[in-house]
Amino acid sequence: MKISVIGAGSWGTALASQLGLKHEQVFLWARSSELAKSMQQTRQNSAYLPGVSLPERLICTSDLEQAVSGAELILLATPSHAIRETARGICPHLQNEVIIVSAAKGLESGTYKRMTQVIAEEIPQLADRVAALSGPNHAEEVGRQQPTASVVAAASLAVAEAVQDAFMLPFFRVYTNPDVVGVELGGALKNIIALGAGAAEGLGFGDNTKAALMTRGLAEIARLGLALGANPLTFAGLAGVGDLMVTCTSRHSRNRRAGMLLAEGKTAEQIQLQTNMVVEGIRATGAAYELSRTSQIEMPITEQIYQVLYEGKSPKTAVLELMTRGKTHEVEEVALNGVIAFR
Repeated sequence: MKISVIGAGSWGTALASQLGLKHEQVFLWARSSELAKSMQQTRQNSAYLPGVSLPERLICTSDLEQAVSGAELILLATPSHAIRETARGICPHLQNEVIIVSAAKGLESGTYKRMTQVIAEEIPQLADRVAALSGPNHAEEVGRQQPTASVVAAASLAVAEAVQDAFMLPFFRVYTNPDVVGVELGGALKNIIALGAGAAEGLGFGDNTKAALMTRGLAEIARLGLALGANPLTFAGLAGVGDLMVTCTSRHSRNRRAGMLLAEGKTAEQIQLQTNMVVEGIRATGAAYELSRTSQIEMPITEQIYQVLYEGKSPKTAVLELMTRGKTHEVEEVALNGVIAFR
């Protein structure tokens, strides 16, 4: 089985590293020929995942056709804003039975589409063979083979199980879930709440504040998810509360770190210039805010973070406005497709 990972950032490198322990033919594609050459020679990605050794049989390349031709499983691990371009680029080199897995967590700016929707548009002949991989999975820990659980979502059980089988290792356990909408939304929207958690920490607030932010953040993630057809149980699982917890609290979380910089008065542009990795929560906030408005879904935390990022509001003012909103119930019994929705 030939497997290709497209995107040699920290997450793509971690995935390729573990796949190379199990499969004979694994390719890792990097846009930069210099990075591909360095990884092939040194067996490390010192730019994005230092300290993690790459298996000897993992092939690193900047030749896209070499990477994907004849592959049976392809993981797209580029930043979310590059997924459409990447899917379009690999399309001419694909065989009919290949499975495409999105390992990116985000929403496309302008269209507000999930990554599997974007891939299906660019590779329509494989629309029923697209899956999403998500969960509380920091690259730094996966690369070092620390026990991790993940979830793969696909409309087809056969596709989900094929991806599950490809990934299962003693230190990497994969579950399947048919709820593609919920799994992808959980992975994209938790980055927004992590920005808020980092800002709260940077402002010197304590555990009570962060716990409230995470809990109410999950409520509004679920609220939007329900409106878009997700299964509410998904948000109680790995792609929901699991990913939210780790992204809001971990020292590895770049979205949490970005939130702390917001608390220092840094702008979104300054934060992006300060890191060599994409902060997905910044773009996701814009997309989710617009999506909530068009869907008429109340997302107060997302709205406040949007105003901090894009309208210059101070994080302290945003917190005050969240705390002084009109009183409401924690859970209101509002029927939405037969399910109790959070308010």
